[in-house]
Amino acid sequence: MIHFSKQIMRYSPRRHVEEGLIYKTVIKEFLQYAALNVLGMLGVSCYILADTFFIAGGLGSNGLTALNLALPIYNLLKGCGMMLGIGSAVKYSIYREQGKEEQSRRLYGTTILTAALLGIVFLLAGAFCAEEIAGLLGADDAVMDMTATYLRMMLLFAPAFLLNDIGVSYVRNDGNPHLAMAAMITSSFANIVLDYIFIFPMQLGMWGAIFATCLAPCISIAMLLFHCIGKRARPDVKGFHISMLKEVGKLGFSSFVTELSSGIVIIVFNMILLHIRGNLAIAAYGVIANISLVVMAVFTGVAQGMQPVVSRLYGRGDAVGRKKVLYCACLVVLGLAAMVYLLLWSKNQEIIALFNSGQDTELAAIASVGMKIYFVAAPFAAINIVCAMYFAAVERALPAQVISLLRGCLLIIPAAFLLAGLFGMTGVWLSFPATEGIVMLVGIVMYVTMEKCKGSMKKER
Repeated sequence: MIHFSKQIMRYSPRRHVEEGLIYKTVIKEFLQYAALNVLGMLGVSCYILADTFFIAGGLGSNGLTALNLALPIYNLLKGCGMMLGIGSAVKYSIYREQGKEEQSRRLYGTTILTAALLGIVFLLAGAFCAEEIAGLLGADDAVMDMTATYLRMMLLFAPAFLLNDIGVSYVRNDGNPHLAMAAMITSSFANIVLDYIFIFPMQLGMWGAIFATCLAPCISIAMLLFHCIGKRARPDVKGFHISMLKEVGKLGFSSFVTELSSGIVIIVFNMILLHIRGNLAIAAYGVIANISLVVMAVFTGVAQGMQPVVSRLYGRGDAVGRKKVLYCACLVVLGLAAMVYLLLWSKNQEIIALFNSGQDTELAAIASVGMKIYFVAAPFAAINIVCAMYFAAVERALPAQVISLLRGCLLIIPAAFLLAGLFGMTGVWLSFPATEGIVMLVGIVMYVTMEKCKGSMKKER
């Protein structure tokens, strides 16, 4: 009789109504986090576009070349920041949900100390090796000074870049996504304004351009510090815990790979396109790459907005809730991907014209065809970005790393060479959707396998 009563309670209509209300609240929370994070990511991507635009207008082709040569180091720096930020955010949310307040404080203390030490290494490299690094990246005499100036200033401010990425993740996961979004947008807008002032009215050249960029994380950190005022549970920076750092690195590695590989892929695509069609093809790819930067930022914003909610649900053992959030995130990014593709198809020429100030008809024709093929990948890439973040959010580091490595370099680079050899320039554009489509299938198989394994373990128990 007691067992029967328990079953009645478990499956009572009232219980289902209460669970439904709880999950509606969870989905609403996810949508709020995602919306705020998308706005923040759009702000960041827009300031990168503005940086490119102002440097090209104020410093000409040499300035643009110097910027492109320095980008791989920026990708490396950003990758380190994202690895520490996302990895610590996942563990922090889980610890907090499990009531492990002391561990959560130690975790962020260890992460901050790691960022400070790593930042000092970057800083020393910028202070003493900027010219050598610029030479290794391919800078010749014409652009050496500008490239070295950009690298030196960026690396000197490396601690600020790293601490900002950690701070944004910490504040977002500590229940204050509005402040995280405000810090990202405010610092991005300040960078755009300062870029214009330093490059044009003040005529500070490349130094002014990178100084404006370096001030952005400082402004963001100043805003994020308001979150810590009056809080009792502040990060504990008195000790350094290697075991926690290993967990952070493992869970954040996929974000590191994603950031770093974007620079590698651009270099490879440029090499292939230069061989096929010359500088005109590279210019056309530049248009597509700039648009892709904004599109992927939107998908990443949704994924990062999902992470705090999923990690908390995982920490409390709510498998049904985190699955609901995952499915909702997939529906959101698929809807956004459809809207993006329709926009790029219908407003194709108008969008290309924004980047084609010389009104080069041949460039516009190449970019138009490339854009329609390249962005077929949008729904596949959206799902892959969400899945990689989901695996990291539930402490499944290996699947997240597999997705990031496959789409970041292991698949797309061979695919680009193979398809370019078979279909020329069309093959280059096809390599992106082909890679993302294959990776999406791999991700789905890994997710289904993971859920089946969990189901089998429960049955055995």
